[in-house]
Amino acid sequence: MPKTTIWLWFDHQGEEAAEFYTSLFPNSRVTDISRYGDAGPGESGSVMTVAFELDGAPFVALNGGPAHASFTEAISVQIDCADQTEVDHYWDAFADGGEESACGWIKDRFGLSWQVVPRALPELLGSPDPKVAERVMAAMMTMQKIEVADLEAAARS
Repeated sequence: MPKTTIWLWFDHQGEEAAEFYTSLFPNSRVTDISRYGDAGPGESGSVMTVAFELDGAPFVALNGGPAHASFTEAISVQIDCADQTEVDHYWDAFADGGEESACGWIKDRFGLSWQVVPRALPELLGSPDPKVAERVMAAMMTMQKIEVADLEAAARS
């Protein structure tokens, strides 16, 4: 399969966003920064693109100027969190200047949507007992940040 890279369009905050994201995820790094030349369209010498990896997955932040279309929930990045500690780590970082939503969705301060999902959620939703899955789904629907203990309590009730 061909390699794919996710591109994110920013007005001028691409480098700041890449540095923020790579500071949060293990095994992440900025791999390249390119700058606009005299031909533009950005100011000569300013950052045009920032290539970076989030735990090995390639991304590029493009400083393309005011976006013709801003980020929406139609595109999001899901984080597979091992436990509540990881959920809290990412949620708290994105909530700082961001916007909390429902069912584990949150927009960061740049407007990008993330799904912060503990592994327990799909495991419990996949229960062979449909009543357990129903209770877990009902509990999740009341949450903003997913709380593993509350999901487990719903599964047991």
